[in-house]
Amino acid sequence: MAVEARKQISVRGIAGLGDVAEIKKSFNRHLHFTLVKDRNVATPRDYYFALAHTVRDHLVGRWIRTQQYYYEKDPKRIHYLSLEFYMGRTLQNTMINLGLQNACDEAIYQLGLDLEELEEIEEDAGLGNGGLGRLAACFLDSMASLGLAAYGYGIRYEFGIFNQKITKGWQVEEADDWLRYGNPWEKARPEYMLPVHFYGRVAHTPEGPKWVDTQVVLAMPYDTPVPGYKNNTVNTMRLWSAKAPNDFNLQEFNVGDYIQAVLDRNLAENISRVLYPNDNFFEGKELRLKQEYFVVAATLQDIIRRFKSSKFGCRDPVRTSFETFHEKVAIQLNDTHPALAIPELMRILVDIERLDWEKAWEITTKTCAYTNHTVLPEALERWPVHMFEKLLPRHLQIIYEINQRHLDRVAVLYPGDNDRLCRMSLIEEGDPKRINMAHLCVVGSHAVNGVARIHSDIVKTTVFKDFCDIEPEKFQNKTNGITPRRWLLLCNPGLADIIAEKIGEDFLTDLFQLKKLLDFVNDEMFIRDVAKVKQENKLKFAAYLESEYKVKINPESIFDIQVKRIHEYKRQLLNCLHVITLYNSKNYTQKCVHTGLCQAAPGYHMAKIIIKLFTSVGEVVNHDPVVGDRLKVIFLENYRVSLAEKVIPAADLSEQISTAGTEASGTGNMKFMLNGALTIGTMDGANVEMAEEAGEENLFIFGMRVEDVEAMDKKGYNAREYYERLPELKQVMDQISTGFFSPKEPELFKDVVNMLMNHDRFKVFADYEAYISCQEKVNELYRNPKEWTKKVIRNIAASGKFSSDRTIAEYAREVWGVEPSDVKIPPPNEPRE
Repeated sequence: MAVEARKQISVRGIAGLGDVAEIKKSFNRHLHFTLVKDRNVATPRDYYFALAHTVRDHLVGRWIRTQQYYYEKDPKRIHYLSLEFYMGRTLQNTMINLGLQNACDEAIYQLGLDLEELEEIEEDAGLGNGGLGRLAACFLDSMASLGLAAYGYGIRYEFGIFNQKITKGWQVEEADDWLRYGNPWEKARPEYMLPVHFYGRVAHTPEGPKWVDTQVVLAMPYDTPVPGYKNNTVNTMRLWSAKAPNDFNLQEFNVGDYIQAVLDRNLAENISRVLYPNDNFFEGKELRLKQEYFVVAATLQDIIRRFKSSKFGCRDPVRTSFETFHEKVAIQLNDTHPALAIPELMRILVDIERLDWEKAWEITTKTCAYTNHTVLPEALERWPVHMFEKLLPRHLQIIYEINQRHLDRVAVLYPGDNDRLCRMSLIEEGDPKRINMAHLCVVGSHAVNGVARIHSDIVKTTVFKDFCDIEPEKFQNKTNGITPRRWLLLCNPGLADIIAEKIGEDFLTDLFQLKKLLDFVNDEMFIRDVAKVKQENKLKFAAYLESEYKVKINPESIFDIQVKRIHEYKRQLLNCLHVITLYNSKNYTQKCVHTGLCQAAPGYHMAKIIIKLFTSVGEVVNHDPVVGDRLKVIFLENYRVSLAEKVIPAADLSEQISTAGTEASGTGNMKFMLNGALTIGTMDGANVEMAEEAGEENLFIFGMRVEDVEAMDKKGYNAREYYERLPELKQVMDQISTGFFSPKEPELFKDVVNMLMNHDRFKVFADYEAYISCQEKVNELYRNPKEWTKKVIRNIAASGKFSSDRTIAEYAREVWGVEPSDVKIPPPNEPRE
């Protein structure tokens, strides 16, 4: 592997001999003095940690210098608040961004080790569920690469997204103890530990309301450096961990129950223990609300401390006026999870800093901006008022005051329109009364954006229509993107190299340059090179599947891949019905179907039964001697970032088949496109813009559009009509319902059958015929490898828009009011000016 990697030098540069010698020396120093000291034999994990510490040494000087630069220049700082950061592995990404990969590869090779083997030892930092958390990770990379003074703020979950095991076809969850061997990339900062308050009551004093008699939990920050791509900028991701204060439960201690007092510390520390494993589903648990307030309260104290103490061109040791707060601070709310930033900032400004309400509200709204990630009603956060009353009594008062002033304004604009007041209220009447967090975010922010053009339009015309009527200028679109460093250079170096040979290396920081590849669509040599890279990636992935799953697959097959969190709206079931249809037809063109369905939320029964159905279909298909190696169905267990980096470069066909109007954007679709897979998909999310960029004829688009879905909702969707009219579909459903795929338990899939036939919100059968027909077009084109590869090249050439650099540049200019910078901070070995 190491020899193979050393050949790929066109993008990653040639390793200088001095660099190699220095890395070897540093590696040996860390190995012998930091790690193995009292042991004679080093383990592979020792080698990984020695290399990680060696690379980290190169980061730290740049990290310190970047923070000094920000202190002296005092730029506007961006604070990205997210309950999820799905970072994956750090080592290889850091080597690439620092320009060290080839030097490290050569040094490790000379030491008789294999770099790829060491990289595989690193645990994924799985502090997210799916798209939202992975987007946050891409954004941190882009903010650093664009020279923005940015901070990611979240929670350092002790246990991230669970490890998924498939046992007898069923999902089983195991805790993800990702920190058990330590994390070489983080730095604990106990000197910045901060108190966070819960419970208590509101006292009315002559100075105003005071939140008193609270329980205190301490928030300990752990900082992770986030390097930009070859620009010496290193930003910070600060994750908070909950710690009990030393006087925790002192009352029990005073009456002699010292042991119980110490044990009760766990109650406080549970706040950062585990990531809630729900994606696009709201779970109204008190612990989750505690997590949301915990990250917000600690973060805002940190932001205000930094705002007050920055060097800013006058002689005062601290800033005392908040007049310019919004000129120096931007807060981006990644969905509604950090919505409490709005009432918390109001509480600080009004109760502690003593600003009047109007001024505090002006500062808050100019500081905060909100990104909406879903239109699904079950995903929108609505917290019971009684829970707030108990946990955050002062915040409840502030939210009531915000709501009253908001409704007074609406009443002036629409006198007598009580229905509108009910629809727009932050408080939803009912049993129990609930706080609508999305409404709080919209009212308390100066900018609200969706994450793909079609999604932003739906947000404006349906979910927040009433708000958009009043303040249309507040609503924007920011189509999502992915970082080309991880999702091309790191995971697909072969493709990155052949692109660099044709158009140079600048595409890695300006992905629009990929358009230059259109000049080579008919270049025979380039067509061959692109096809060869894809085949190499497929062979490598086939070898991985054989070693991990003991399934031998034909690398000439189409690798048809759908990798997503399981949700009914993503319609993994439509994919499954197609596989069964294909199996029944006996008309497969050597087609291999992998569905890395990723995890089902542990409490999501339908998602778990979908996994069982898929694995059961795989059992039948994969053991049918008539089929042989022409069709295989493989469920990828424990899908995560590091597995995505192997799967995506090997894909031929990318499944993006959600019901039109349900997927906010998707970013997996962009990763597949950039890595040379063709998309079969509906006109939903970012697929619409992908088709626009590449030309609809270069994607396999099928099925209902948003307006068709709306028309069907009005008319009524009748699944039985399709079942009776389409014999292939009837056969598939009859097989599932009579136990063909579960002979020992014929009734096993009755819930799936019942849902599809009687209450399918996402209208799987309505798109079945179009989907099957579109898959036949896929097969037909795949028989013509040259024409297939030409479409692949056109798709790669059209991927430029889908860089997170473009997305972040738009946020910077249109939401945060800052300009991306190409200033290169001098490296640590050069003197500062």
